[in-house]
Amino acid sequence: MATITTEQVKELRARTNAGMMDCKKALEETGGDMEKAIDLLRKKGLATSMKRAGRVAKEGVVQAYIHGGGKIGVLVEINCETDFAARSDAFQEFAKNIAMQIAATNPLGITPEDIPQDIIERERAIYESQAKESGKPPQVVEKIVEGKMRKFFEESALLEQDFIRDTDKKVKDYLNELVAQIGEKVVIRRFVRFQLGEDL
Repeated sequence: MATITTEQVKELRARTNAGMMDCKKALEETGGDMEKAIDLLRKKGLATSMKRAGRVAKEGVVQAYIHGGGKIGVLVEINCETDFAARSDAFQEFAKNIAMQIAATNPLGITPEDIPQDIIERERAIYESQAKESGKPPQVVEKIVEGKMRKFFEESALLEQDFIRDTDKKVKDYLNELVAQIGEKVVIRRFVRFQLGEDL
């Protein structure tokens, strides 16, 4: 297998607007051939998904999901560009699956940037304290902390989480697949999760 460089991945991303991992996979599948990788991404519908980012998504659904005999409830707003797409089976299934994902995993935000800074700083402080107690040198401590923070975001940010119905992909991959399928911008706008007896 050809060794794929970061520069190649960046170039393909710049030319297609596809996600970094999608670009890396396409280059690996095509042995590093840039033009073939572009064609592959276009066939998959991923090359155009990010180009839709500038369009307005104001249609969609507010999906409800109740779990555990009424002990956990989720409301999530997911937007797309047209009412036609919002009524499609693929979009409706996506909305249901995302509501189930939120019920099961209790994310702290949709993206890492949505997670409150005080929570991030508290987690980092705990990881630093644990790593320092191991007696490892400072540069190793920093690497340990960064690794744990990466894991924290993967567990706490909805789009970074493993998709519960197919753990080989992230929620953001599932979102990109829907964008490619329906040909519209899709945004997970906001959510709220209620758990019986817990404060919001």
